[in-house]
Amino acid sequence: MKKVWITLGVVAALLIVFLMMGPFYIVNEGYQTVVTRFGEIVSTRTKAGLYMRVPVIDIVTTYPKLILSLDGDSQRIPTKENQFIIVDSTSRWRISDPGLFYQSFKTIDAAYNRLGDIIDSATRTVITQNRLAEVVRSSNIINERDAANPLIAMDEAETAQIDALVNVSTESEEVAKGRRQLSQEMANEARKMVAEYGIELIDIVPRQIKYSDELTESVYSRMIKERNQVAQAYRSLGEGKKAEWLGKLESEKRTIQSEAYRKAEEEKGRADAEASRIYAQAYAKDPEFYAFWKSMESYKSTLPNFDATYSTNMDYFKYMYASDGKY
Repeated sequence: MKKVWITLGVVAALLIVFLMMGPFYIVNEGYQTVVTRFGEIVSTRTKAGLYMRVPVIDIVTTYPKLILSLDGDSQRIPTKENQFIIVDSTSRWRISDPGLFYQSFKTIDAAYNRLGDIIDSATRTVITQNRLAEVVRSSNIINERDAANPLIAMDEAETAQIDALVNVSTESEEVAKGRRQLSQEMANEARKMVAEYGIELIDIVPRQIKYSDELTESVYSRMIKERNQVAQAYRSLGEGKKAEWLGKLESEKRTIQSEAYRKAEEEKGRADAEASRIYAQAYAKDPEFYAFWKSMESYKSTLPNFDATYSTNMDYFKYMYASDGKY
């Protein structure tokens, strides 16, 4: 009987020691594990639950099943036109095969380093094969003019004049692929290299694209030149319109003045005729007084212009020196 109790005690002690050594491990939701024994993979667990391992000998490595993100380094990349831009990309990925991932990297940090190189390489490869417009734009909406809300209301003839005056094209380059499709091409290029590492690459997105310093200066200079040309075209059109309206104004002014002068002369003619009629009626009542009055007006206007009069023996002075003092 005593031997039985001793045996049970030993078994209990061994069981306690075994449990203390951790023969069980838990895989939480959103994680997966790789179990290795002496460096060799013996099992992989991708579902949550309680699992068993050989204590001390088996080593459990846990990886996330969630989608991970990786921000690449900023790169100075030339486009197809050999114009340098600075691209800052980000990507999303996850571990699809934990066993293969363990064989390739063992740690997440090591995977980040390798994946960063692959993404940078794919980004550079795609960008260098495409034009700048394809990289920075996703559509041709910039070329679509909003006719319902133009900057300046102009008819077709004025628009044609502006186009003729402007030497540069106001439309941007046509985009055949666009930024979104290039992102897909980057991801496809990188997937060729990451599949062998047990990684599923979801996407690559250029989150920021900046012009290099020399390209920025060139772009600004070109924009200033183009805007100046457009502004000068509008000024020329405005000066032409100004001259046209001033010409119309001057013509209308002359027309109005001519019509006003004609009416004024007609009124003056009628007034002179009426005055002459009144004078004729008044003077007809006393012709002698009329002659006297006209002579007095003549004396008043002519005599102050002469310093001396040598003779008054003429009919002109008959009213001034009449012997009877009457006219």
